[in-house]
Amino acid sequence: MEAELTWRTLTAMYSLYEGNKISATKKGDNKFRNLISRKLVQYQPGNHNYLIKSEKYDAYFAKRYLEDYLEYDRFLKSVQPDVTGRQTYTVNDIRSLQFIADNREQIRSSLTTRHTFSEDFFEHGGSKHLDAYQSLNDLVLSILGVEDYPLEDPKMHQWRFVVDVGEPRCIVLCENLNFLKMPRIAREYKIELWYVGGNNTKGTHFIDEKKLDKLLFYSCDWDYNGLEIYVRLKKIFQEKGCDIKLLYPSEPIKKYPVNMKKHNSKWKTTLPFSGLEQSCFTSKDIHLINELISTDRWVEEETNDLVAMVKGYIDL
Repeated sequence: MEAELTWRTLTAMYSLYEGNKISATKKGDNKFRNLISRKLVQYQPGNHNYLIKSEKYDAYFAKRYLEDYLEYDRFLKSVQPDVTGRQTYTVNDIRSLQFIADNREQIRSSLTTRHTFSEDFFEHGGSKHLDAYQSLNDLVLSILGVEDYPLEDPKMHQWRFVVDVGEPRCIVLCENLNFLKMPRIAREYKIELWYVGGNNTKGTHFIDEKKLDKLLFYSCDWDYNGLEIYVRLKKIFQEKGCDIKLLYPSEPIKKYPVNMKKHNSKWKTTLPFSGLEQSCFTSKDIHLINELISTDRWVEEETNDLVAMVKGYIDL
């Protein structure tokens, strides 16, 4: 599902699925413009004040949106009983709220300032995201059961986030939280997820040794910071007598300018291979990394398909 889709739009789409007509004011919404152009939604004959569905709409919505919509609806009603279809939370926001609710005790014990919290858990919106959406911020505080954020950050986060799956086929350590916010996919394919972004790499020293007989993979942004963390992780696991493999980006590879907004990791162009230890990477990795360095680009972890990446190494 599109991560930037709003709850307001998704609710309107569900209303059509249920057989209701909706106000034609939705025609200005990007998603509804797309639905109209694809002839999945149309104006009500004789009354262009309303939109109705075509005969192909139900199958379209059921396949792509229904399961997620029902999950988000149950969740929002559990944390905000008076929720309506008017909220402008995006799917990204809702996934972040679900993650916060699932890990509220741990998060509350190491709570940061609002801006740092927003950067950590609403990375799609950045440090000022909760400033811009006060109702979203109020819901976060309600879920956590606190009145406000601390005035100062603790020196180091103590979080250890894991998506447990019972008997995993493999374990994927993730630089970012994105995949952990969609645990249903990981559990379906028996992929255990660990969050090891930034300073959280230190937590890998305390992994239960029984976990180390599983195949270990690392998923990250293919930029300097993400790959430098991989080099550190590889050394940590080599000291434990095991190995970890870097997940190669799934197709299609989406590359963005390094200097884009909210992205601060820059290649060290004055150093060979950006100063990274080339021996830690395969020839295929090296080819892509050199291409990214030479074109001043990077690959965002969130744009990849977790299952497709893992299937590049094992059968699921």
